[in-house]
Amino acid sequence: MPGFELFGDKEKSEVEKVLDTGVLMRYGFDGMRDGQWKAKELEAALANRMEVSHVHLLSSGTAALTVALASAGIGAGDEVIMPTFTFVASFESILALGAIPVLVDVDDTLTLNPKAVEKAITDKTKVIMPVHMCGSMADLGALKALCNKYGLLLLEDACQAIGGSYKGKPLGSIGDLGCFSFDYVKTITCGEGGAIVTNNGDYYENAHKYSDHGHDHIGNDRGAEQHPFLGYNFRISELNAAVGCAQILRLNEFITIQEHNYTLLRSALAQIPQVSFRRVPNGGVENYSFLNFFLPSEEITRKAHKALGENGIDACFYWYDNNWHYYRKWEHLTNLKSLGKLPAEVKEGLPDYSKSDFSNSDHWISRTISCLIKLSWTEVEVEKRAQKIISVLRELF
Repeated sequence: MPGFELFGDKEKSEVEKVLDTGVLMRYGFDGMRDGQWKAKELEAALANRMEVSHVHLLSSGTAALTVALASAGIGAGDEVIMPTFTFVASFESILALGAIPVLVDVDDTLTLNPKAVEKAITDKTKVIMPVHMCGSMADLGALKALCNKYGLLLLEDACQAIGGSYKGKPLGSIGDLGCFSFDYVKTITCGEGGAIVTNNGDYYENAHKYSDHGHDHIGNDRGAEQHPFLGYNFRISELNAAVGCAQILRLNEFITIQEHNYTLLRSALAQIPQVSFRRVPNGGVENYSFLNFFLPSEEITRKAHKALGENGIDACFYWYDNNWHYYRKWEHLTNLKSLGKLPAEVKEGLPDYSKSDFSNSDHWISRTISCLIKLSWTEVEVEKRAQKIISVLRELF
């Protein structure tokens, strides 16, 4: 997976430094929030890379989404518009705050359809949350215009798209808040971790306090810190941050490798008339972590996906049947399966998704195959892979 295959001496040395720090802390050295060297170092590097004023690290991408929403005051009964094609963390983070996930169709960008978004807006809507799935972005220009028109927040879930950009600005930096994931399958990894980026000082202050039990982080005595509001523990560890410090230095290198491999595969597939490609909004640049293409029908796409696997071509995903990434298999959301009682606002406000019509999303996702772009491929391996895919598809046509 991208980001997991290239751990060199830089990464090892960073971890070793943190282990040395742990020894110092056991002997009485104060290493609390103001002294978390690797977390602060990574936050500074991300702020520079994302061209934002504030970055706060969290324990995961899911934590980042939850804290981002909380930092903006989203709570019980508030509606958050999100796509039908995403990771389950999108609606989990919303529900964790007692808010309502409002699912909306995607279009040929494989992200939120702005026309469907506008139809879904009500007086309870507070946030539009596009998810930049599989390395490319939503039509951020259209979504920002809707946010301005209706007075809504734009929260970018850029967990799968770090390194991509829209009209010259890094993905994640364009909305009021942006979120990233650094788990082991992302383009850069901390092993596990996430981040919030923003130019809003109030959201940043809320985020770093909320994610650390409500501590205000004023002064050098943690035991004397005040609690301006309730919070939880979503802190990242120094070990995870240390790995991230090494990985962020290699982000441009990783993107260059992905673009090269992506371009070779796409050029080869473009030879097949029945293949078309995901639309990238005007002014957008992917991070090239996936090559996403459409086939003429669901039936052909299913056959193609099966044949690719049978011919030893790995890492080709058919999201339409995926338990984690597409609404069709989210029965735990549809049926509100929960270990404990859900808030009344959720039970009363959540749409009945068992009766929802998402045929417009089905039209695109049922015909999509996503090919993961690996960092470890040699050029020869990419060329062989391209020829095998072409051979499989030509047999179907």
